[in-house]
Formats: sequence, structure tokens, C-alpha cells
Amino acid sequence: MNHEDLKDLRAEFDKFVQEKCTIDPEGELHTQNPDGGDAVDEEPVPQFVDALTSKLLAPSISGVYLSRIDIKRVAEGIDESIPIKERIKMVRALFRHTTKKKYLEDAFNEIDKHINGRILIYTELSEAFPSSKPIFDEHIEKAKKTMKMFDTIIADFEEIEPTSDPLMI
Repeated sequence: MNHEDLKDLRAEFDKFVQEKCTIDPEGELHTQNPDGGDAVDEEPVPQFVDALTSKLLAPSISGVYLSRIDIKRVAEGIDESIPIKERIKMVRALFRHTTKKKYLEDAFNEIDKHINGRILIYTELSEAFPSSKPIFDEHIEKAKKTMKMFDTIIADFEEIEPTSDPLMI
């Protein structure tokens, strides 16, 4: 095959894919705003959320990696439903409307379960590979420190009552 034959074959293939393999043959998806739902992501969140996300989602600080699926499972564990997006947006969505300590306790207990699962894995790996034990021990220490941070956030959290609106005074 020469170069022209390849170009013709490529053009024919592209045409086939466009006509037969697309879910949007009219090209309507490109005219819609794919980030239209992101306006919700820009809503204000409680003060602790930004500090929490910067520490919790950084494995070098928290000692663990929480995936989008982990965050989704945390939400499901407390009967919340959040869409799968970027991890930071998911955490913000999880805590956006937090008004009660009980909600925080429940959410952090679910996150603790995931972190404890990672600690168990790290412990097993450090036993299976003794030369790596110092590395896993460091991650375990960071993970435990992260869980203590949750207790501090809960202790410092002030519940918001529906009548606490300063404009209602």
C-alpha cells in the first residue's frame, strides 16, 4: 500500500466511525456545556473542608490514597449520594451541607474504615517484605495522624441550627 491508499483508507474508516459508531451522530453533545453541573461545585463549603481535602487527598501527608470509588463508598456508607468527579469535588460535595457533628462523626468513621483497611494492607506488606517495613511504618504513622485530625475537626465543629441565621435577629 502506498501513502495515498493509506490516506483513503483512513478517511473511509473515519467516516465509518462517525456514521456508525458514535452515540451522537448529530454532534449535539459538542454544543452542550459538559461542565454545566460544575456550578454546584463552586458553592461555599464549611471552613474545615479546604484544609481537610489538602491533607486527606495527598498521600504524602495522609499516608493513604483514597480513590474516587473510596470516596463514593464513604458517601454510600452514610446514606449520601454524590456523583463521581474529581476527588476534591467529591469531598467538597460530601461535606458541603454539614450542619451536625453526628454527620461529621459518621463520615469520618467511614473514612477511618478505609484508612484502617490500608493500614492492615501496609502491615501485611511490611511483614511479607521486611526490608520495606520502615516505609510502610511511615505511611501507617501518617494515616493514624490523619485519623486524629478528624477528632480535632469534630471537636472544633460548631453545629449550625436552622435559626442561627444572623439576618433573623
